[in-house]
Amino acid sequence: MKRTVVDLYCCQGGATRGYQNAGFRVVGVDLDDQPRYIGDEFWQSDAISFLTVHADWIRREVAFIHGSPPCQFDSDCQRIQGNEHPDLIEPTRDALEELGVPYVIENVGGALPKLKNPVELCGLMFGLARTYRHRYFEAGGWTLPQPHHPRHEAPQVKMGRTPRDGEVIQAIGNFAGVGIVRDEWQVSWMNRDGIREAIPPAYTEWIARQFLAAGVAR
Repeated sequence: MKRTVVDLYCCQGGATRGYQNAGFRVVGVDLDDQPRYIGDEFWQSDAISFLTVHADWIRREVAFIHGSPPCQFDSDCQRIQGNEHPDLIEPTRDALEELGVPYVIENVGGALPKLKNPVELCGLMFGLARTYRHRYFEAGGWTLPQPHHPRHEAPQVKMGRTPRDGEVIQAIGNFAGVGIVRDEWQVSWMNRDGIREAIPPAYTEWIARQFLAAGVAR
């Protein structure tokens, strides 16, 4: 069985670490150099160009592709600030469907109208007591089940204030509590910038194990 995953738009490798924890070798792809990236191999490249140029290798060697197109286009704070960013969800999907390799596309709540039958993941589903961080995952070429979503009871810390015990941390912007999040997510190599862009590895480890259980791995 193939044991390689490609992580598109990998940043510092939050998604990558989850796939590694499930036993996969991970190749990260990002437009920017990522000196903190912890995958097994890294390519600095436009993600969609990478899929096109390396299509034969991907079809031959890769079991699964993860894509996290930059979420700024669908982020509320970016819209408020009037910043412009490319919308890469549909182009990424088109390239993945052309390859015919199983995949997930991940994004934020603002992108929900663009995602096909997405599954919602939350930190509480994986024992992350100080993390909500809702993210949405569209599966292509296989089916991802929706896990039970525990009720939110802990308050979220207000931005800019040091988190108190029992408060959930929003790891966005110039948030306080970097060390707490780093420890809870088990991402010791990441700085604040990396955490802001990351998926907790627990999410993608769960996705990888669902993928293996679905019996579609080639």
